[in-house]
Amino acid sequence: MIITRRHALAGLAGGAMLGTLAAPSIVRAQKKPQIGIVVKIGGIPWFNAMEVGIKKAAAEQGVDAWMVGPTQADAAQQVRAVEDLIARKVDVIGVVPNDATALQPVFQRAQAAGIKVLTHESPDQKYNDWDFELTTAEGYGGAHMDLFGKLMGGEGKYIVYVGSLTVPLHNLWADYAIKAQKEKFPKMELVADRFGVAESMDDSYRTALDQLRAHPDLKGILTFGSQGPIGAARALEERGKEKSVVLVGGFSPGQGVKYVKDGTIRGGYIWNPLVAGEVFVRVATNLTKGETPTDGMEIADVGKVHVDPAKRLILAQKLESLDKENIDRLVAMGL
Repeated sequence: MIITRRHALAGLAGGAMLGTLAAPSIVRAQKKPQIGIVVKIGGIPWFNAMEVGIKKAAAEQGVDAWMVGPTQADAAQQVRAVEDLIARKVDVIGVVPNDATALQPVFQRAQAAGIKVLTHESPDQKYNDWDFELTTAEGYGGAHMDLFGKLMGGEGKYIVYVGSLTVPLHNLWADYAIKAQKEKFPKMELVADRFGVAESMDDSYRTALDQLRAHPDLKGILTFGSQGPIGAARALEERGKEKSVVLVGGFSPGQGVKYVKDGTIRGGYIWNPLVAGEVFVRVATNLTKGETPTDGMEIADVGKVHVDPAKRLILAQKLESLDKENIDRLVAMGL
């Protein structure tokens, strides 16, 4: 807005208080929208790729958007990061939650401050404005079990990893996968409760070694969480079990390409974290404009999406196969 003499006189005519209040709004109108995105953990390939997408879309959209990556996959660190963004008075806070419940109070504070809250990988999140997903929970869990069950020959003992026992989406994927196993592969046997280790390579590695000792006839490991397949693959190779134990799950292609090519990781599916970063910024930018997501709307690089206003959910179906035929293409994309 350009302030002219006529605007100034009008402000004086309306009283000194009106003029005082008008000035900050003019400053805000000239400021780029501020979008801070808090991920589960910094420094791992999955979220490094997401950060590339965030920066790319921020430049295209003309907004200031950045990623905050805690040093550990820890709910308390995420809460502190969100509190910092509230203090900075950003326009939108994006979060990939480690613990959906732990974030509820701080999300309430963000909304009370007039800040929009956009989540990813948390479809039943409370006190957010919207959540977006690049696959359905049933589709993702079911696709993994279809592949896993076929590779196991429909029988044998297996275990399941999730990123954390407090990450709702990972556990929902596991729920749907186990449900599909019972319906399609009844001779397979889940021999332990799921392990919340798959956001840590070291924990995934140690758990695989422990379970191989506890179950010498273990035939499969199904993992949801980007570090799960990597840590488990290390354990299988160390114990010489890479040919006898089927390992399936989603991971960052650049991190797992070696294990795919040598057959230790048999396959899996991901959505593209770079695209997820772009979607974070594109949807957040629309929210800063007061635009409401609508069913059938188009998102660049994703296509048409289903929007459920009652659940505040934006759903797409955009999966990539992690197999020998596709892995080099994904690695070349920087994933």
